[in-house]
Amino acid sequence: MKKNLWFLTEERPKKEVIRVIFEKFAKDYGAAAFVDTIRILPILDEGRFAFKYEVTGFRCNSVNKVYIKTISGNSSFTDFLIFYQDDEPVSKDEPIYAIEETKTDDQESRNTGVYQRCSKFVFIENYYPRTRKIMLYNLQVGQKEFPTSTYIFGTRLLLTLGVEILGKKLDPEVFTPFKTIDEIIETKNKMRSAPAGNVPILITKHNSKIEISGRLFKSGGLSHDPNIGALSIISAAIRHLGWNGEIEITRHGLLQEHVGKTNKFVQIANKLNITLQGLDLPTAMMNTSYWKFDVDGEKLGTIFIHMVVENFTQGYSIFENHAGCEKGYFLTKDGKHIPLAKYQDRERYKAGEKEQIINIPDLILIDFGRNEVINIEGKKYAFRQNGIDELKNYDFIEKNYILKHYPKFKIIRTVVLYGSKEERIIEIEVGFLLNENGQLVLGIKAPELFKEAIKNLLDFWG
Repeated sequence: MKKNLWFLTEERPKKEVIRVIFEKFAKDYGAAAFVDTIRILPILDEGRFAFKYEVTGFRCNSVNKVYIKTISGNSSFTDFLIFYQDDEPVSKDEPIYAIEETKTDDQESRNTGVYQRCSKFVFIENYYPRTRKIMLYNLQVGQKEFPTSTYIFGTRLLLTLGVEILGKKLDPEVFTPFKTIDEIIETKNKMRSAPAGNVPILITKHNSKIEISGRLFKSGGLSHDPNIGALSIISAAIRHLGWNGEIEITRHGLLQEHVGKTNKFVQIANKLNITLQGLDLPTAMMNTSYWKFDVDGEKLGTIFIHMVVENFTQGYSIFENHAGCEKGYFLTKDGKHIPLAKYQDRERYKAGEKEQIINIPDLILIDFGRNEVINIEGKKYAFRQNGIDELKNYDFIEKNYILKHYPKFKIIRTVVLYGSKEERIIEIEVGFLLNENGQLVLGIKAPELFKEAIKNLLDFWG
């Protein structure tokens, strides 16, 4: 009996990621399947966007339709929830997969590549303990030939908890689940020491207590994401391997006022029965649901225009930074992916010159047919003037990236909006509005690429 596949995500859905998930599903369910040219098509109902996408190019004897909807997670949320059922999912439904997608290898960042994402797999246990959990690497730069000890340790902890790894070649002799608590402790404590002045993550086992040192204080509160992930996954693995005694986090740097009931680490600590040295841990306040449909985020507009351009024109994105999504690489004319710098001069920024921050668009599209590059700032309708003002800040990225790699292209700056019930746009700087009713409103001076994309989309749906 055929059912639908539902992809619920906070991210801009990528064809290469969807392909991997399709192949994973077909293998796990023993289904005959073929993956051809994948297209992600916004669904229109009487000319209005239904806030749902249909995926074509996947044929499977167990799947009827494949849909994508944009959601917003409550606190620490994995990038994709995959449901296999007829009806549109609600929060009480159990997904078949919870998938965290990353383009970051430990060649670029040890902590972001593993630790910063580990807490998500621990947190989701509060809601969907039976869901299969997957770390999916969608690498756009070469995989590091010799993985760092941090990456090896973090990945082995994930494997210990049953998290599957897709998209990377892992040496089966190296990347094995930990079998004992003592093996975790010995491996971690043998790793290279932290730089002078940093608090090292060290594990000490006593008769009835395990102490794990690690700083959690950052930016005025409990917000040290890499260490939140590291301490969460270490504690979860220790519990998974049978430790029933106390687990205490030491040298965390926190004061009592930093420990709030809604903090994700406090929620995880409650779940795993972790204590913080010298502090009283409050009873966490948990959201009743893990996710909700996104009905007011600015990225509803920028992701929509991104999808329409890439599926209904020859244009495509050369950079994306949709609100709340992982920042992409800049795509050069010769096909290389390069990270954008955060600061014009890092040392001057650290010295207090905040204007050294590089302002980047939410989306950059390229139109080769017209030799145009389109810089897009996304905003909610209510903040459209802020978006117009921010268009003035793109000089650095245009000079140092766009004109460097696409020297003969004209650059257009425009704003894409989501929200309101407005049916027309009066500001010439606004190129497109997707309103709350799903109406598609082109601006007075909308880029020609936008006009072509919307026309072709409307023609497709008749």
